[in-house]
Order: sequence, then C-alpha cells, then structure tokens
Amino acid sequence: MAKGAALITGASSGIGAELARLCAGDGYAVILVARRADRLAELAENLAREYGVPARGIAADLADAAARAALREQTRGDTVEILINNAGFGLHGAYTETDWEDEARLIEVNMTALAHLTRLFAKDMLRRGSGRILNVGSTAAFVPGPFMAMYYASKAFVVSFSLAVANELQGTGVSVTVLCPGPTRTEFFTAAGIADSNLFQGPTMTAAAVAREGYAAMMAGKPEVIAGARNRWMILLTRLAPRKMLAGIARRLNSSTQSVK
Repeated sequence: MAKGAALITGASSGIGAELARLCAGDGYAVILVARRADRLAELAENLAREYGVPARGIAADLADAAARAALREQTRGDTVEILINNAGFGLHGAYTETDWEDEARLIEVNMTALAHLTRLFAKDMLRRGSGRILNVGSTAAFVPGPFMAMYYASKAFVVSFSLAVANELQGTGVSVTVLCPGPTRTEFFTAAGIADSNLFQGPTMTAAAVAREGYAAMMAGKPEVIAGARNRWMILLTRLAPRKMLAGIARRLNSSTQSVK
C-alpha cells in the first residue's frame, strides 16, 4: 500500500486490463472502472490473488458527469498515484448516417470524461507533488478518418490535450503521458464494427505489448509514446504527406475488405 493506488478506466478487457496487471505487478493497489461489474469483479479477484495487492472494481458509466463526480468521491480514501484514462469506443459509418446519440456519447466518453477525470485527480496529485497520468490515444489522432470521423477527431483531442497539460505540469512532480497504439486485436474493434476492415489485414499488436510500452513511458515521465516501431515510422511518414491523401488512405483502411471505394 506504500505505493498508493492506480485507477484504470476501461479496465474490464484489452489494453486497460493489461495496464491494470502491470500496475498490480508493480505493487500498486488497483481500482478498476468500467460498466461491466461482473468482469471487473472477476479481474479484481484475479489481480488480488496473483499479486497480493488490494483490488476492487467500480461500475460506472463515464458518459455521465454525475458518475464521474461520484467516482472521485468513492476514491477519496485512496491515494491515487496513477490515473489511466483508457475508456473509449469507436463508431463506424458515414458521419451523416450514424446515430447522433451514439456520437454524443462518444464525445462524452472519449474526450469529456478523460479531461474531467484528469482535472479531478491532477489537483490532488499537485497538492502531494507526485503522480502519473496516462491517457490512451491512438495513431488515428494523426490523420483524418473517413467512416470513423468522430473517433479519429476524439483521439486528436486526446493527444493535443495531453501534450499541453504535460507541458503545464513540468517541474511539479506530476507527469502526463499519451499512449498512441496502432491496430490492436481487442474487443474494441469488434464493438466498433471494424474487425473485418482493411485496417486489420496488416500487422497488429497485442494488448499486452501495447500496455508494456505505455506503462514504461508513463513511469519514465515521457509525454508521448507511439506503440510499436512500425507505427512510429508510419506516423513519421504522415507528417510528410498531404492531409487529403491521408484521408483517402484512411478511407480505404476503414472500409470493409468486401468494399473499397
């Protein structure tokens, strides 16, 4: 308990669950946040048994501002030394055809909740003079994303926001890191409806490999990490290409393997 606690959102599976394992393995108590209470309870039990650290789950819908405020109250007795904002989801389809309520929820979860929780917990960290925040972005942040327009835009926000706050907090003992994974085989992409897209016809990373790179960068206090050497080279190349061309490439990647237009 001397290390304090790590609070991980979107912790029930994928990258979030792997980051929770890394925190527990490093001796942090873990507070797991997601909507699926049963999955959280199972993971918390496994982590407590395997690593001998306190672990508990809090079921919360982060699209709800009241739920975010309640989460802060529910953890007032914990010294949250690590905040990992991993919760997020994507929507696939032409922007004029997707449901607005779904798009609005994406904005709340991917952007508003991340910014809100960062603010709530960073204030406590600043008072103590120590703390680490990891925000999970995406390589999608660096290009326009036809057929996933709002998701790509939300990740651009995460990167810009995280780097700005990281700069503001220099010298305070509190660090902010943004992790940008490329294509990763998790439940996220099935839920987003893009598991059969052209994006997944090439190499992908495992959630565990992505989590390891993100965790190491966070613990080192780095402001940004793009997971995977191949992804780092690809993002470097995007900085040399016209954005119109990048949008066309993303359009093809986000299209079904059965239909590329």
